[in-house]
Amino acid sequence: MSPDAVLRLDRPAVLSARGVKKSFRVGDRELEVLHGVDFTLQPGEILALTGPSGAGKSTLLHILGLLDRPTSGTVTLDGESAWELSGEDRARLRNRKIGFVFQFYHLISELTALENVLLPAMVGESAGEFRANRERHENAARKMLDDFGLTERLAHRPAQLSGGERQRVALARALLYDPPIVIADEPTGNLDRATGERVLELLFREQAARRFSLLFVTHDERLAERCERRVVMVDGVVHPYAVA
Repeated sequence: MSPDAVLRLDRPAVLSARGVKKSFRVGDRELEVLHGVDFTLQPGEILALTGPSGAGKSTLLHILGLLDRPTSGTVTLDGESAWELSGEDRARLRNRKIGFVFQFYHLISELTALENVLLPAMVGESAGEFRANRERHENAARKMLDDFGLTERLAHRPAQLSGGERQRVALARALLYDPPIVIADEPTGNLDRATGERVLELLFREQAARRFSLLFVTHDERLAERCERRVVMVDGVVHPYAVA
């Protein structure tokens, strides 16, 4: 852990979970996947969440990202108890405060690269708000795509882009609102090694410039070792990382 990361541990977490449990009904029985998870992400921190397949990482990710409700426990995002909010307020909080970068990009095939980057504003603002803000949003989106080496790809649809280009579009989309948190779920898992390294360098560069909190969910040991802190999920519980 870096000295800066140690200092940040004394500051209020930007994202935290306390006593989070999650169960699913399977036939006539209840299957508990998360068993009282405690988790914190500090401001400006780069954190790796690792663990074997089936440990509950994806389930926890969906709860931390406000995509799925825990069976019990609390999630606090930027000082707000997220699951006590209305669905509309929670969606707005997620839209403005968390940027997502997924393994399989999740771009809209009918939209151009530029339109995909604008998507958080398209869905997160009223028609009137988006019209009023469109020029500002488009300028920000164009600048990011230019910075990410996609100047000639603004009007291309996802099927016309390489995997690395799609992931760079997805990263620009995640950063449109300049959120305090970015969650990257296996961001290089669908890319070859060289392309994945370029995407990671871009992510680390943007984090250094913008100082957002960056949560990686990864099986990549090399990536986990580059992070300031690491926690491990085993059998539905998060543990501090310890070297054997």
